[in-house]
Amino acid sequence: MTMSYLDHAGRPVIAITGAGVVSPLGAGKDENWEKLTAGRSGIHRITRFPTEHLRTTIAGTVDFMTPVEAGSAALTYALAEAAALEAIGEAGLPGNDFGGPLFLAAPPVELEWWQRLELDAAARASDDGKAGYDRLLRAARSRDNPDFFRATQFGTVGQKLQERIGTRGLPVTLSTACASGATAIQLGVEAIRRGEADRVISVGTDGSVTAEALVRFSLLSALSTQNDEPEKASKPFSKDRDGFVMAEGAGALVLESLESAKARGATILGILEGCGERADDFHRTRSKPDGSPAIAAVRAALDDAGLSTEDIDYVNAHGTSTPENDKMEYLSLSTVFGERMASVPISSNKSMIGHTLTAAGAIEAVFSLLSIREGTLPPTINHVNPDPAIELDVVPNVARNADVRRVLSNSFGFGGQNTCLVIAAEPA
Repeated sequence: MTMSYLDHAGRPVIAITGAGVVSPLGAGKDENWEKLTAGRSGIHRITRFPTEHLRTTIAGTVDFMTPVEAGSAALTYALAEAAALEAIGEAGLPGNDFGGPLFLAAPPVELEWWQRLELDAAARASDDGKAGYDRLLRAARSRDNPDFFRATQFGTVGQKLQERIGTRGLPVTLSTACASGATAIQLGVEAIRRGEADRVISVGTDGSVTAEALVRFSLLSALSTQNDEPEKASKPFSKDRDGFVMAEGAGALVLESLESAKARGATILGILEGCGERADDFHRTRSKPDGSPAIAAVRAALDDAGLSTEDIDYVNAHGTSTPENDKMEYLSLSTVFGERMASVPISSNKSMIGHTLTAAGAIEAVFSLLSIREGTLPPTINHVNPDPAIELDVVPNVARNADVRRVLSNSFGFGGQNTCLVIAAEPA
């Protein structure tokens, strides 16, 4: 290995050779990028299930991938497969023999309500007087419904994807809340740096918008209830923001050592220069008031990349549209960047696609890469009522042309998971 293939710390330079994405805006990078830069919203009224008794009746559901009755686990897999195949195809690799490990970010899985009712009905047929929940557990443990059993195993999506695309070794499936997609990328980077693989595929996927999920997030006061105009409900960094809009999608990156990618003649789309991760032990949902874990995550990513804030041209914000997260993200960035933060553009694509939860970090990494390659900054739409306490250039409402060499992409999750990535153009 020559020095040109090593980074500032003597580790393999990590090249991005393929990227794929599915979101409420559509399938594939071309459709997503066209709509994203046009300021289009993929948020709409929910039609998948009844919403009469829900406080939030809008979401960024992906309704064009699988039949509604297939359920969230099937959709989560379909999204992952579509994004992975697009990324692998762009990398010029076979779609059924990838030849490297898989790192997958996926949501926790559970039985759909129709599955629970079917199990309960079967249990009632041989009722022994036990309580309903005990009957349900007994029926589930009997494994008389193997399809249900497999569907609720956390590693099922990863196993199916491994079989479909031909990855090597045991697929790693992780779930670190809203930082999951970025963490999957970080694990892939670290595997190549350790010399465990020449290439990996990192995928974040989430197809879990259900009535139960909406109830849970509503109980946490996390969701927007501005249902009247769905496309205007997600408004990061605005004064009248009131919560995030739940959404679905998937993002995938093929990562390789630069040496390996060059040796096989691959096109280099960009460089994954740095990853930073820090935990927050303050609260299961709230961020630490002083923003110290997020601050540390941003600094760790810059340090890992061997960069200073002067090297960052654009920030792809976590930007959820919740009152607390946006305030905390501003605090963390203004602390790290100082006065320069006022001149660094920062925008949130969640204003258009909503919060894709487990998939968000991976989807936003793909969009960060496209910002570099296309020289365009996606806007933060719905920014008509700026928050005077957040002094940021949020690229309001309209996309902007810009010469972007490096992007900082932030992912700050519930439960104290904070992961930041630095993505760069290929060195000249």
